[in-house]
Amino acid sequence: MFHGARIVLVIPALDEARAIGAALARVPRWVDRVIVVDNGSTDDTAAVARAAGAEVLSEPRRGYGNACLAGIRTAGEAEVIVFMDADGSDHPEQMERLVAPIATGGADLVIGSRALGQRERGALTPPQRFGNVLASTLVTWLWGVRFTDLGPFRAVRRTALERLDMDAPTFGWTVQMQIRAASRGLVCCEVPVDYARRSAGRSKISGTVRGVWLAGTGILGCIARERWFSRRRDASLLRENVR
Repeated sequence: MFHGARIVLVIPALDEARAIGAALARVPRWVDRVIVVDNGSTDDTAAVARAAGAEVLSEPRRGYGNACLAGIRTAGEAEVIVFMDADGSDHPEQMERLVAPIATGGADLVIGSRALGQRERGALTPPQRFGNVLASTLVTWLWGVRFTDLGPFRAVRRTALERLDMDAPTFGWTVQMQIRAASRGLVCCEVPVDYARRSAGRSKISGTVRGVWLAGTGILGCIARERWFSRRRDASLLRENVR
């Protein structure tokens, strides 16, 4: 527990057997549960995670968002849910930066911003950096809230997360959370976190042209859908007020 709050860490993982063991070894001892969601791995990801002491949940439906949703359903009555990647690029030692503002009542959603922290050379590829800037700029223009990053290392109050009705199945998950949190009045903030090159294997996003394309279209598509739905909600509320 952290300041009396029960903490659950959810780690989506796909073919990360070479990296996940070392990442799990660095998780702070005050984290109450660590749930690794095996998203259809063809290697020994699940076995390595179990050997490292994590609970392992299988979610065969591919997609980052699907894996996160599966982890949330298993998180139980945790006060704070933290999300982290399995590839060793995030720094679990810095998790207190994410959790403290929520556990002490100052925030509902905390994003670990790689843009504000220190990045190892080559940790973020040019397409990733461009995508982050583009998506963050669009969110600012369309919703009036400023984020510097869509980083996966983040923490959210469970009761606040329930208000978001998250449903993005793939790469739009992170930006959907930020958009819905801002538009529904949650208290959001960013904290600087450091970011390293993945410790092993190849990125599912930046490692291939297909991965870059899928991530880009997934994120931009999610922004477009959220904007369309928000305009529909605004129009519906206007009609209700006119009656």
